[in-house]
Amino acid sequence: MRAKLNIEAEVAALGDLSREELAAQWEKIYRCLPPKGVRRELLIRAAAWHLQAKRLGGLSTETRRMLRSAIDRVEKKIADRDKQPNVVVNDITVTTARTRKLVLPGARLVRDWNGRTHIVEVIEDGFVFEAKVYPSLSSIARKITGAHWSGPRFFRL
Repeated sequence: MRAKLNIEAEVAALGDLSREELAAQWEKIYRCLPPKGVRRELLIRAAAWHLQAKRLGGLSTETRRMLRSAIDRVEKKIADRDKQPNVVVNDITVTTARTRKLVLPGARLVRDWNGRTHIVEVIEDGFVFEAKVYPSLSSIARKITGAHWSGPRFFRL
């Protein structure tokens, strides 16, 4: 019981650390700088998870196996989608145009435009922007800029 209280106190103490101290902890844990623009709350959560995992054992072997399997399935799906078939026309091999990056449901697209941050959530049948569902990224880009844009290009996909 005492160990649990100590962990809770240490996790609570993370909230008192400065962003720079949290970034230093991130660098110590992950051996790299935190992503540019990452929020302080994520730094706190990452440090708290690492602290708890270190003390309590982290993810079980079965959970790690399930996560690895899910990652492999997604990577295979992306690889299959990005395969570029070659077409032979008059003894000339032509590679078909490359497909765009796959954006999976649950992804969040963030774009700063004219000093304002715009966030788009990807869902199964479209995109959510400002609590409204849009069928394409281009329609959202048009709403943000007031001009015609390629949505994937606007969101840098």
